Amino acid sequence: MADPAPVAPPSTALRNFQRMLAAGKDGALLRFGLGNEYLKCGDVEAAVTHLRRAVALDPDYSAAWRLLGKALSASRRDDEALTVWNEGIAAAQRKGDKQAMREMQVFVRRLAKQRPQE
Repeated sequence: MADPAPVAPPSTALRNFQRMLAAGKDGALLRFGLGNEYLKCGDVEAAVTHLRRAVALDPDYSAAWRLLGKALSASRRDDEALTVWNEGIAAAQRKGDKQAMREMQVFVRRLAKQRPQE
């Protein structure tokens, strides 16, 4: 397996989000922001941790489901990504977020095409 991508230094936004969390502020939007920033700087595991917390805090947060699936897919955890995107599709349907639902359906189809047939 290839070496993981190097982790970039934390951005100003990431440091601000970390300060907010350390100050006791927590919520799905903050965790989404943390996950997004960690993903941008290449720390996929930290991104996954915060995005999982975001969807635990708000199970209907379709953007968090979408980004969590992308983070898992980026780390070649395809089975987990498929599960997450399917849960995200259900969340988007409940919320009426048709755009997120369609995007995740496309991700599921693409990933299914890439996988070897059993």
